[in-house]
Amino acid sequence: MTQDTHIPIQIDHKPYKASKTSMTGAELRVLADPAIGSERDLFQEVPGPGDDIKIANEAVVELKPGMHFYSAPATIDPGTNCETA
Repeated sequence: MTQDTHIPIQIDHKPYKASKTSMTGAELRVLADPAIGSERDLFQEVPGPGDDIKIANEAVVELKPGMHFYSAPATIDPGTNCETA
């Protein structure tokens, strides 16, 4: 009998069910809908104090239920004015 693995995780505040216990950064990027493009970085949220972990495409992540991931622009334009009139 084959065990069906579905690990609940979140990417960019949306729920997903991973079909494997470990996935690469590239696999996590395409699991998201829409897929996360190369213009964005992927991070694993680390609870509490400390830095979140940037996930490279080739990095393997051991998934646990409830893990949270998010994407952010790979390049931030410091010349952009965010003030509103």
